[in-house]
Amino acid sequence: MATEKAASRFLEMGVLSQVSHMRFGTSEIVEGTYSGRHRSRHKGGSSEFLEHRQYSPGDDIRRLDWKVLARTGRSYVNIYQDETNLVATLMLDVSRSMLFGAPSQRDTAGSKLDYARYISAALGHVILREQDRFGLALASAQMDEFLPPRAGGQQMEAALSLLDGAFPVPDTHLAAPLRDLFSRLKQRGVLIIVSDFLDEDIDGLFSAIKLFRHRHFGVLLLHVLHPQEERLPSGPAYRFEGLEGEGHRICSPQQIADLYERRFRKFLVGLRTLAAAAGCGYYLFSTAVPYIHNLKALLVERHG
Repeated sequence: MATEKAASRFLEMGVLSQVSHMRFGTSEIVEGTYSGRHRSRHKGGSSEFLEHRQYSPGDDIRRLDWKVLARTGRSYVNIYQDETNLVATLMLDVSRSMLFGAPSQRDTAGSKLDYARYISAALGHVILREQDRFGLALASAQMDEFLPPRAGGQQMEAALSLLDGAFPVPDTHLAAPLRDLFSRLKQRGVLIIVSDFLDEDIDGLFSAIKLFRHRHFGVLLLHVLHPQEERLPSGPAYRFEGLEGEGHRICSPQQIADLYERRFRKFLVGLRTLAAAAGCGYYLFSTAVPYIHNLKALLVERHG
């Protein structure tokens, strides 16, 4: 079992105890090495060596590389292709629109970004707890940070460090970082995108997603929404600020409320339709709902 030594406000072990009996797995993840606790897809023959990783408490000591231990005094375990049940890579949108709901750019509490970070940390913990591999990418208009998928407690520490240091940047153009990520991931698995999907090039985004689907990746879209985005506030006049450089507008919400809500509903329906057409799982997560409840939609009961 992976352990987390690094302190992070985004990893709440007390809250995660509510899902200690569950593992990552959805109806969209049904094939081969990312369908659950399948030890091997191969019948007979030798296993292909994949990598070394540092021993973590709970690892099977029979998998220790004794030669490396004798030579270096350090404990590493051998990971083989058929022992890697799941390779999951999570891409987190760190564009400035994800700051919606925050008191300020410095204080991100209550924002979509913070909610997404809690979800990302929780998923990483659950996946690594099963001794599977987890990777993390931070993206906006480009790939800002990338942690290749690995297993073990040290991977969780590295992921938490990236999440803690995530700094919002102005623009959202996820197509380019997705194509970059596609070129880096050599082994198929599961791609998880956590975003508000307020992307001007939504067609380009799904063209990039289809690259993963053509390679038989499972793709899950976790759409993070703040309840104040669903409808405008009541009041005589407000100044609305664009978070990604769009400028500002001063108007009465009553003047545009109906148009706004129609366009917002159209956006949600369109995104869900594109996800279904591309064969992706789509999950709408409201920040008004405790993240642990939304997380359970991505988990199944663990047996054995």
